Amino acid sequence: MIDRVTTDEVLPRSTDVVVIGAGIIGVAAALTLAERGIAVVLIEKGVIAGEQSSRNWGWCRQQGRDPRELPLIIESLRLWRGLNQRIEGETGFRQCGVVYLSRTAADLAAHEAWLDLVNTYGVDSRLVGRRELDQLLPGSAVPNAGALFTPSDGRAEPALAVPAMAKAARRCGAIVLENTAARGIETRAGSICNVVTEKGRIDCNAVLLAGGVWSRLFCQPLGIDVPQLKVVSSVLRTQPLPGGPEVSASGHGFAFRKRLDGGYTVAHGGVINYDLVPDSLRLWSRFLPLAWMARHELRPRFSSRFGAEWRQPKSWSLDELSPFEEIRILDPAPLPGVLKTAVRNLKSAYPAFRGLQVAEEWAGMIDVTPDAVPVISSTSKLPGLFLATGFSGHGFGVGPAAGQLAADLVTAEPTAIDIQPFALSRFFDGSKICPVAGI
Repeated sequence: MIDRVTTDEVLPRSTDVVVIGAGIIGVAAALTLAERGIAVVLIEKGVIAGEQSSRNWGWCRQQGRDPRELPLIIESLRLWRGLNQRIEGETGFRQCGVVYLSRTAADLAAHEAWLDLVNTYGVDSRLVGRRELDQLLPGSAVPNAGALFTPSDGRAEPALAVPAMAKAARRCGAIVLENTAARGIETRAGSICNVVTEKGRIDCNAVLLAGGVWSRLFCQPLGIDVPQLKVVSSVLRTQPLPGGPEVSASGHGFAFRKRLDGGYTVAHGGVINYDLVPDSLRLWSRFLPLAWMARHELRPRFSSRFGAEWRQPKSWSLDELSPFEEIRILDPAPLPGVLKTAVRNLKSAYPAFRGLQVAEEWAGMIDVTPDAVPVISSTSKLPGLFLATGFSGHGFGVGPAAGQLAADLVTAEPTAIDIQPFALSRFFDGSKICPVAGI
């Protein structure tokens, strides 16, 4: 259950920056801006962390990252380690380490290739053999050749962390409004002049759109193409399970991490469920390399979402109901077969989990770009509009640094992280779009 936040009720007439979307990226950006003394209003059509930011696995990992994202997660882990003290709240962050199990020598070789790819970044990832693996994860019932292990990786509690950050942002002066959908943006002389919400207009100088899976739709009336699709992730949590492992691990058809309550968050990890929608056809050529790379995990299907998105308007009047008010919170149904398989695989691999009891199941929608790397970028077509979207399932872990980087962009501050890999323009300037396997 998401920790609730007491939010503001009155829409201000003006501010310096409006942040649209109160997932972890938008909240982290608003927190950073408020800490710097910049007037910021954070608006959310539903509730804080109501979608994927509270529905993810809770992993905060460097391990297996695309090299383009490594500087972002390295900085983010630095921020995670001090975040409880910074916000005077509990995020659930614990440095527990992450293990990727390797059943075969070929699996180990793939992990070794990744280590060679990132050896200049100073990560503490390393291969471990069977003996050390048995110490990290004792009691395996299946043989493993070894594992990839990153001791400095961690975990946090999504349903606690994002609300705690939002509370801190309010204490620093940010105005935070739930159930306040942004319908669109108005311009004057080619630049942003205000955000139109269902409750009225907010005059502003800049807008950060951190809308997750909604970002593409929001940008369409503005003539800005954000190549982004959605996949479904099914997850469960268990009742407390005494004596279980502290490290987070991904194995053959299962993944888990320990929770603050002593239970575990469990997912399959080897299945990507994808609802075919009209944008699947519009963007197929851009996503073909990524789909081919993930062909063994990808499970496309026709569902009611195709018709729902076919009927969804691509533009709307700003004085009428928008699509963002019609669906406040995306709440896809979890796929029970996928979760049952994950639990079965986990129990078979580690008998210590055979007594687990499922407490809750859920699913979330993940925003994905053609190279599985996020967009943290200005927009050339509309000065003053900035994007932070397309985090491809990695947004929670990189959230603190991604929000900080977005705040730097909005305020034209020097960035400690190279922003070029995250530019929206890479999809249109002839750059080769290359997803990286094994992330």
